[in-house]
Amino acid sequence: MNENNATQGNNPTRNSNENKTNNQGKPRINMYWLYIALFAIFIAMQFINFGSKQVTIDRRVLEKEMLQSDDIEKIVVINRKEAEIYIKSDKLKQPKYSKYFKQGEEPKTGPHFVMTIASSDAFEEQLAKAQEDKPEEQRILPSYEDRKDFMGDMMGWLLPLIIIIAIWMLVFRRMSGGVGGIFNVGKSRAQIFDKEKMTIKIDFKDVAGLEEAKVEVKEIVDFLKNPKKYTDLGGKIPKGALLVGPPGTGKTLLAKAVAGEANVPFFSLSGSDFVEMFVGVGASRVRDLFKQAKEKAPCIIFIDEVDAIGRARGKNPNFGANDERENTLNQLLTEMDGFGTNAGIIILAATNRADILDKALLRAGRFDRQIHVELPDVVERKAIFQVHLRPLKIEEGLDTDFLAKQTPGFSGADIANVCNEAALIAARNDKKAVEKQDFLDAVDRIIGGLERKNKIITIQEKRTIAYHEAGHATVSWMLEHAHPLLKVTIIPRGRALGAAWYQPEERQITTIEQLLDEMCATLGGRASEELTFKTISTGALNDLERVTKQAYAMVSYYGMGKQLGNMSFYDSSGQSEYAFTKPYSDKTSESIDMEALNLVGKAYDRAKEILIAHQDGLKQLAEILLEKEVIFAEDLETIFGKRPFQKDDEPTSVMDVIAPELAFQESKKEER
Repeated sequence: MNENNATQGNNPTRNSNENKTNNQGKPRINMYWLYIALFAIFIAMQFINFGSKQVTIDRRVLEKEMLQSDDIEKIVVINRKEAEIYIKSDKLKQPKYSKYFKQGEEPKTGPHFVMTIASSDAFEEQLAKAQEDKPEEQRILPSYEDRKDFMGDMMGWLLPLIIIIAIWMLVFRRMSGGVGGIFNVGKSRAQIFDKEKMTIKIDFKDVAGLEEAKVEVKEIVDFLKNPKKYTDLGGKIPKGALLVGPPGTGKTLLAKAVAGEANVPFFSLSGSDFVEMFVGVGASRVRDLFKQAKEKAPCIIFIDEVDAIGRARGKNPNFGANDERENTLNQLLTEMDGFGTNAGIIILAATNRADILDKALLRAGRFDRQIHVELPDVVERKAIFQVHLRPLKIEEGLDTDFLAKQTPGFSGADIANVCNEAALIAARNDKKAVEKQDFLDAVDRIIGGLERKNKIITIQEKRTIAYHEAGHATVSWMLEHAHPLLKVTIIPRGRALGAAWYQPEERQITTIEQLLDEMCATLGGRASEELTFKTISTGALNDLERVTKQAYAMVSYYGMGKQLGNMSFYDSSGQSEYAFTKPYSDKTSESIDMEALNLVGKAYDRAKEILIAHQDGLKQLAEILLEKEVIFAEDLETIFGKRPFQKDDEPTSVMDVIAPELAFQESKKEER
């Protein structure tokens, strides 16, 4: 510890930071106020005469009081615009001049008075006329003098120049985003968190789930804290780790936890912070970032949304242009694993578009590890719920297992939104605690949108919607591989006039039988409309879109077509992003169209057959739906009985699904 402190004490950057910390109590001078004060003084010099005290008089005072009394010593006409009047010293102390000057403050030297004149000729005529009765040798004749106004001339060209420079500096600073003048445009904009400025209070306890990802990241943090433990065995810490996963899964939160756990400086910035409208700024900021990092090594650099600068080179459509993003990427590649050394600097980056990143960025020696942060499973969702339920006032006995089961496919951000929406719904209904129903309403709100109970719907439209949703429910209930139904509603939500909620199975692969059953259940609404009303409507638009995309994916991606066989035209590498041709011929395209059409047609005919076989149940279900507006799986079981394909060992409750996974997790904890 003493050696570390001594090393840090010799760091000039650290000393400067300490000085800033020690001087926080002292008022800091804003340079802009200094500039304003200098400019004000410069302007004031134009209007203040620091030499003598002059009094402006008019023509009547000059002729009646001064010329007649022979008080004037001389008159000097300046630039033929202004007359300066000098009074004799012995006359200046007379009482008639006391009204112009305070006693003892009479100016020793002139001019004592000034007068504005229209023209020099007219002024001479006025003086001559006022002194007609005097002899010529006693008459006062004006003298003329041309004076140059140096300050005025200087202001004439200097003031516009100052204004232009000030505007240019202001605009340049706004565009560059700098904080210290026009020369900081190439400075790094990373936020630095170190021992003196550690404001992040998040640690690994606040990151629920993501156990595999936390193991990888914890190893990096442990290496920074105890490097000797690894170097004694000859190991080297990875230079970089890339967090990859869908949006909202906790990549940035995991990086914040690293900043909270590690006792080393942490640089945090976004990929878009490197790119500006000025050429070369991005590369300059990369150099400055690594320069700061070397001074504070060992340290961690976190780049969020790295795809903003890490997109594969040569794929940008602006052909022939100087791409600033590529220049920035080239500099980043050089800094991460170039000729120079960056010992003790570890780079973390996050993206949800790893497929478009440049291959040179992902090679070993730069981002050695790719940490996949996937959507949480049911056990991880329970842990995430427990984290976000801490600040909420919830009812006693709230089952978090039930909430985890009700949110399949939800990310960590979605679960946080569910908890917040549930609290808002409970507060809206003047409840003292957040109840189970509030969470269910929040899930419905997020999935389907806000209820629109006041939407005007005719009776015939409502019947059509009811039979449409009843068709979905009936067909899915009779199919082996269709998702289990939770509830059906005909209350409009968002843009949907009705909706059916299912409980998707959390599976990693899907068979062709499961895909065909899902397509058939999706087409059950359109089939029910045609069988009941002998016509079809536009209400099945979303269903048809999903079925069409699924059919084309089965044929052209998954190799499930009979004519094409085991062929796939899916490009996972993204290399054909800007390709101008299809990877198959026109004849193959026709085959894909025909097979997709055949799949959809067979699924539709199968849905109609199921509905014809259970027509009475369909009608009964639709009528109950018209009456209650919302029905649940229990209502379908009352009408149709248990699902025909339900197995004896198939879980019938939420705890039947979660209990084995919870027992496995508990056994793992005991082993540790």
